[in-house]
Amino acid sequence: MYMPYITYPHQPQIRSDAVRLVACRGWSMHKVARHFGVEPSTICRWVKLDPAGRLPLIPTQSCRPHHHPATLDAVIVDRILALRAERNQCAEILHHRLLSEGAHVSLSSVKRVLRRHGLTRFSPWKKWHQYPERPMPEKPGILVQIDTILDGIPKERLNVYTALDVCSRFAFALPSLAINTHASWHFVQGMQRMSPFAIKLLQSDHGAEFSKWFTKQCVSCGLAHRHSRVRRPTDNGHLERFNRTIQEECLNRIPRSLTSWQKEIPAFLRYYNEERPHMGLNMKTPLEVLRSY
Repeated sequence: MYMPYITYPHQPQIRSDAVRLVACRGWSMHKVARHFGVEPSTICRWVKLDPAGRLPLIPTQSCRPHHHPATLDAVIVDRILALRAERNQCAEILHHRLLSEGAHVSLSSVKRVLRRHGLTRFSPWKKWHQYPERPMPEKPGILVQIDTILDGIPKERLNVYTALDVCSRFAFALPSLAINTHASWHFVQGMQRMSPFAIKLLQSDHGAEFSKWFTKQCVSCGLAHRHSRVRRPTDNGHLERFNRTIQEECLNRIPRSLTSWQKEIPAFLRYYNEERPHMGLNMKTPLEVLRSY
């Protein structure tokens, strides 16, 4: 298996052994080079690092260049640090002030300078992405995926909250005029009342409707809330497939109105959960799978 030179864990020991063969045993550099399968010039560089062959290990040196043609001028770096020290302003404001002073520097360069000097700050309100281990859906309720379907332009939009139990493929859906954390929690509460099994964990994407407040409400009621990975729609693949099914077999076939959706979606759910055979369940229905537990 090929391993990059700089990360090979035994390379420091190999360098030290090669240098000792030259310095202590009198081997020629060509002989050592043939022995280790490298160029003689490489052995020469190693010997210069430890001419007497006394180092137990010759560490790998950084490949970072000592100079770069696009390196920021020290005057600009000092000015960035000075502006930051004045009012502890963010990189975007510092960049604007530098441009107004006539300095030619990019925003990314300003951010790099702040990061290298340990001056980068992070918002305490930002929700960091955490991905606990995904449980195996061995029984109904262990993993329930939840999402939203947005239909139409914002001013005339109708929305549908959807959820699917990964084990049994038992589905839930509710039309809604609003998509927010309170509507999301209202949907979960209704789902809990209608569910024939106990729900233990909900998995959603990172939409604003599933943010911190929603997570706190879940935890307060004994529900775990897990986010899917960013830009990984396959993490919610079972529910994404159900969203396509309900759109093709229900929403696209009925008038687009809240009254119509409130009437037809429950009827479709009864058909989907109790009558429609599912290829992923060996042509069983979700209700038949539930009865086996």
